Amino acid sequence: MRLKTTLLAAVLAAGALAAPTQAQPASDKGPVGWDVYRQLDRLPELPTGVQTKQFSSFDRTADNNDGFEGTYSCLSTSGQGCVLAEHTGAGEVQAIWFTRDGGDVRKTGTITIELDGRKVVETSLQDLVNGELGAPFAYPLVGNADQSSGGVYVEVPMPYRESMRITTEHNPLFYHVSYRTFADAEGVRTFDPSDKAQDVIDRLKAGGDPKPALPGARTHDTAIDLAPGRSVRLARTHGSGLLSQIRLRLPQAEQVLPETEADEGRAFGKGGSSEFTVTIDPENDGVRLTRRIDPAIGKQVAKVLVDGQEVAQWPPSTVGASGMWAEESVDLPANATKGKSQITIKNVFHSSDLDYNEFIYWVDSGGERTDTVTDTVDVGDAADEAAHDYTIVAQTWQGERTFAFPMEEDELARVKATQEVLQGVRLRIDFDGERTVDAPVGEFFGSGHAMMPVKSLMYAVDAETSTMSAWWPMPYGKGATAELYNGTGRAIEGEASVTSAHRPMTQDVGYFGAQSHAGATTPGKSWTFLRATGQGKFVGVSHTMRGPTNRNYLEGDERVHVDGSRTPQIHGTGSEDFYQAGWYFNRETFNTPFHGNPVHLAPATGCPEEGDCTSAYRLMIGDAVPFGSSITFDIEHGWTNNVEGVYSSTAYWYGSGRAATKRTDALTVGDPASERTHRYTGQGEVTTLESAFEGDLKNADTLKATERVTEGPVSFRLRIDRGNKGVELRRTSDQSRAGQRAEVTVNGRRLPDWTQPLGNESRRWLEDTYQIPASATRGRGEITVQLTPKTPWSAASYTAWSVR
Repeated sequence: MRLKTTLLAAVLAAGALAAPTQAQPASDKGPVGWDVYRQLDRLPELPTGVQTKQFSSFDRTADNNDGFEGTYSCLSTSGQGCVLAEHTGAGEVQAIWFTRDGGDVRKTGTITIELDGRKVVETSLQDLVNGELGAPFAYPLVGNADQSSGGVYVEVPMPYRESMRITTEHNPLFYHVSYRTFADAEGVRTFDPSDKAQDVIDRLKAGGDPKPALPGARTHDTAIDLAPGRSVRLARTHGSGLLSQIRLRLPQAEQVLPETEADEGRAFGKGGSSEFTVTIDPENDGVRLTRRIDPAIGKQVAKVLVDGQEVAQWPPSTVGASGMWAEESVDLPANATKGKSQITIKNVFHSSDLDYNEFIYWVDSGGERTDTVTDTVDVGDAADEAAHDYTIVAQTWQGERTFAFPMEEDELARVKATQEVLQGVRLRIDFDGERTVDAPVGEFFGSGHAMMPVKSLMYAVDAETSTMSAWWPMPYGKGATAELYNGTGRAIEGEASVTSAHRPMTQDVGYFGAQSHAGATTPGKSWTFLRATGQGKFVGVSHTMRGPTNRNYLEGDERVHVDGSRTPQIHGTGSEDFYQAGWYFNRETFNTPFHGNPVHLAPATGCPEEGDCTSAYRLMIGDAVPFGSSITFDIEHGWTNNVEGVYSSTAYWYGSGRAATKRTDALTVGDPASERTHRYTGQGEVTTLESAFEGDLKNADTLKATERVTEGPVSFRLRIDRGNKGVELRRTSDQSRAGQRAEVTVNGRRLPDWTQPLGNESRRWLEDTYQIPASATRGRGEITVQLTPKTPWSAASYTAWSVR
């Protein structure tokens, strides 16, 4: 979807975009701190002087070593340990995520968060995500691996005015720190951990519409009786206003739940074993031993000893569907069992893709698991283990799994019928004559594969009543039309309601959009969530995936390129990591207000044969990604886009249709003519570098250019727009020298240091941006920039982008 500048101009000319009112104050930054969640009605505001960035453990070579060895997890080391994130200037920490050891982060030790020189957090990371500190570090603003399916997270907004630094005592392996940077500190108050923000926590837990009440709101109800290929209008409004809620009830999209069972278990690795004593029938002609396993771990092989004698070997287990129970058996010969009333069994690790897991053992003295079961060993149950003298050596895991059993044929048929509704019925919305929403209803409301519960901040699914609700604020200047289209092969019945209110549309807001598409992934090419031009911001995505049962498609990293920058502002470590979980969602499905994995299906529970189906969502509210002229937000499928799948996605965003940044000048360092034109002064030998930018492994942006590296002062001039609202100064540099830093003066005014803690000796080119506030540039047609390096400082070019 691309909004037309002519459309916006027409609305402006008609006077529909009024000046900001007292009820909707203008703010260049938008809400900061707890106001992000207290003022969700301001979500459509498009900020200026704000960027969203991320530090993470991503593999700097563009391969898949994103944290397994911790190679790239420390920007540097200090007396406190591993430095994960660092920034000089004003900003706000928004989202922190970690995983290791299946979600157990105790080995990371202490986490320290310093804002403006003060330690606001210094505690065990595990205690922090467990909620041991209490409000405001309480669920759902923090969550552990049980609450976030293998990952741990912190979503407490922590503003700062001058500096930010986050360290951990030990290398954390996998991590992300998402943060916002501001051009100035106006209106920013340093985070106070004593402010419990209990109202925010209560609101997040309550569910429902999280926005302040909308005066004068009216709800339009519609009965749905929709033939195939036809549309029904849900609402039409006139004049400026806001859609604030959309609700659908589609009874034909029913919740179909498989039978599940929770079971405790253990696993052991190389050099390990388990042993237990069981009762058998002395009249046996051999014994069959059956175990329940998690089949997601392939090639599990163990030797089987009976009373110290090796008699058998568990067959190599084939990789099964994650989230499904499996059983396998081994026959113990009569010469080791006949005439005995009990035997001691020992399983000795031989090989595995990871380790050997066990949950229950059944002992069948008749050679098959029928009425001849003479004993059962429930691994993980302390009393049962003691009764069977159970012991384990070299344990790698202990915990509980809740997995499903195969569905019956009639149940699978009902799942398929529901999928047809969720994927074939589409919600379409036009604002001021432009269609910006056209998405399958299941995915739009967060659950594309099945009618399952969703409990996010901005939308929800009540699966028991087949009711779907969304609370995105959707402004318009002249009118809005919402409709439902039936793309299925059968009639659709149900009910709908749309709530709206008259309200002036101000110039600092964007139209709501839901960019949706579906199809097979393309080998070697990332899947696009959002590609758009003009000013806007990305606020979330609902993602429907199908891939192989080993779930390797989830290895794909997300990347975000803003305003044409060749360096991603966000570079993730894996798909389930982006959804703030871990290890292929190893605790299975879950929901939080910010992210979730509401659906996971195997072939036995509704996914096509030999497939794994996953629905996930991520809302980026405090860490929304603003852009001034363009954005490309995509995600890999597999390590390097090498795992085929079938994807669908719906990206939520706001856009204005007009660019808010303009490239007004550029200096090429090392080019004599360009340096003279821009009155460049500075030392450093001119050299030529040919290398790549970070990002895609197979489709890398490469550059051959001149550069200078200097420790002496640098000065230059760049043209800017006189009517600017600040300037973004973009530098192209060689980041093989990590941790570059320089003092900055613009037009004689001292500004915060330009710090860049990143480094990469493999893909050496980096484009980073320094935000110059409007107070230093407004009304001027030119800026004079002076840099005084505190470390060796590299530059191949400087580009001025005037903010409008």
